[in-house]
Amino acid sequence: MKRSLLLYLTILFALTTLFTYVFLSSEVKFEQQRSEKKISKLRDSLTLVSNQLADANYFSLAKNENAQNYFDNQSTQKTIQYEKLIPVVTEKLLDYNSNPKGNPYTGQDQIGANKFIINKVKILNHRWIIADFSDGEIWGEVLLKYFVNEDETISFEVNQSLLYQK
Repeated sequence: MKRSLLLYLTILFALTTLFTYVFLSSEVKFEQQRSEKKISKLRDSLTLVSNQLADANYFSLAKNENAQNYFDNQSTQKTIQYEKLIPVVTEKLLDYNSNPKGNPYTGQDQIGANKFIINKVKILNHRWIIADFSDGEIWGEVLLKYFVNEDETISFEVNQSLLYQK
C-alpha cells in the first residue's frame, strides 16, 4: 500500500511538473510574440512620426540646403552660419512685441484693447518667415520677408497678413 501510494505520488508529481513546464513554456512564447508585435507597432509608429516630421520641416531653413548655401556665398568676404541666424532672426522679430502699439510686423493695426503680438515664428528659407500672431481674441498669420544687411542688422518687410474669423 505504501509503495503504490508512493508510486501514485511520484506519477502525480511528474505529471504536475510536466503540465507546469508546458504551460510556462507556452506562456513565455506567448509573451515573446506579444512583445514582438508591440515592438513592431512602435517601430511603425516611429517611422510614421519621423516621416511626418520630415514633411513638416520640408519648408525650413534648417533643412533647406539651397537656402543654407545662399548664406555661404563665395563672392562675399563673410559667411553667415544659418544655425546661429535662426535664433537671432526669431529673437529680433519677437523683440518688436514690446512695442506699445503691438508688433508692427503683424501687418495689422490694433483693433481692440489688446495689441497684436507674434507668438510663433518659422523661418522657411533665406528670405521668408511665417509667423502666428494674436491679441488674445483674434488670431492671424503673416508672411514676412527678411534681409540680412551688410552691417549684419536684420530688417523685415510684411508680404501678406491675414486674420481669422472669430
